[in-house]
Amino acid sequence: MNILFVTSEAYPLIKTGGLADVAASLPRALLKRDHSVRLVLPAYPRVLEAARKVGLKPLASLTYGERNITVWQTRLPGTRVTVWLVDMPEFSNRGGNPYVDDQGLDWPDNHRRFYWFGVVAAELAMGRAGVDWRADLVHGNDWQSGMAMALLAQEPKRPALVFTIHNLAYHGLFPYSAFAELSLPEHWWHPEAMEFYDQLSFIKGGLVFADQITTVSPSYAREIQTPEFGCGLDGLLFARQAQLSGILNGIDTQEWNPGRDPHLTQNYSRRNLKQKVVNKLALQERVGLPPSEETPLLGFIGRLVEQKGVDLMLSALPEFLKRGECQFVILGSGQAQYHTALKELQALYPEQLALTLGYDEGLAHQIEGGVDLFLMPSLFEPCGLNQLYSLRYGTLPLVHAVGGLNDTVFESSDQTEDGTAAESTPDNGFRFEAPTASALRDALTRALALYHQPDRWRQRQLNAMKGDYSWEKSAQEYERVYEQALQVRDQH
Repeated sequence: MNILFVTSEAYPLIKTGGLADVAASLPRALLKRDHSVRLVLPAYPRVLEAARKVGLKPLASLTYGERNITVWQTRLPGTRVTVWLVDMPEFSNRGGNPYVDDQGLDWPDNHRRFYWFGVVAAELAMGRAGVDWRADLVHGNDWQSGMAMALLAQEPKRPALVFTIHNLAYHGLFPYSAFAELSLPEHWWHPEAMEFYDQLSFIKGGLVFADQITTVSPSYAREIQTPEFGCGLDGLLFARQAQLSGILNGIDTQEWNPGRDPHLTQNYSRRNLKQKVVNKLALQERVGLPPSEETPLLGFIGRLVEQKGVDLMLSALPEFLKRGECQFVILGSGQAQYHTALKELQALYPEQLALTLGYDEGLAHQIEGGVDLFLMPSLFEPCGLNQLYSLRYGTLPLVHAVGGLNDTVFESSDQTEDGTAAESTPDNGFRFEAPTASALRDALTRALALYHQPDRWRQRQLNAMKGDYSWEKSAQEYERVYEQALQVRDQH
């Protein structure tokens, strides 16, 4: 089928989070399965710069009153995926983050920017932009594409609509003045359409009007139907549960492959897993920790914000560091108070804790390949990718059992007499149920105890590396959802 994939970011053109990885990988997997895929994306300055290197040509010019919008055609670097870029000054004349300014505040015209992005995406989908291609199905992602879903739902002969929630915490909320400024249909200002507690909610454009809704793990699909995780939209999602499904993200298994990863000092696989320790020693040296094969090495990569469970780590870890039971490597950036707290902890335990503020792709790969245990104590996590990278690298994840972490990391509470898992799913990591420092502490104690039983540790590593984390499986599940969306559309 002809699929238009609507997204506000796609790696390697532009990335602020996991959506960019999905937008890079799922269209590629669909293309391999013989679908005709077009990816539509805002033409941010760095996107245009990267696109010029692979080739850029004008595709269409659209005029709305005094507003002129150009659509460029390029392709996703390193792939055969065709990309259409929506170029207007609000995107292309503005550097920095796609959504916020230098102070971290939302751009004040985000409602206009992503409304017009939705208008152009809808025109391209309907084959009305002077382009000889029409979508059978439009796949929108997160609030930035919500307006495209709402506009297309009004079309008499429209494509089927699928909407994916990558993180429900971001709604795309604006005051009534934005609704009035955009001259949206009056009946949309209603709790059963796009009004949310006296605000305009872009994400509701997708949640209300799409034929099928997906999110990025089965557990998160269940969680967002509850008040605890539903961000005020749990009632709507519960009402649409028949159209809601959770499909786990895959990972780029070429980019994340310990057998060929160019960032690693020593490549390895399940067959020569003992070689992994070479990366551990190299990592310890790189980040300034005393090299030691025997000391368990822990890792964390991610945003230093409350959602990622940083408070839990700050409460639980000091006692392990104080006793010299482990070393810890952290890579990330986020809120200033966490930067300060971690710097203070590093000053107290310089031989136990290495902190790199910021992001470094090479170091991220070296951490995945070099540490023994990867921490993801997130308070909520729609899917999570780092636990999947860790599993593939034989680095055992230790996670809070929520969202995608709950669906991918297994630790049996039932043990047989010889200490092996009694359940059908083999243990591949460690998990804790309650979002408390004591639960994290208990899980870490179990993990460190197992580390000192090399045969059992090795078996758990082999279990982890055996999993299939590719996009092929996920792409097949999306095809099933696409078929359901076509059926729903045809019933209306």
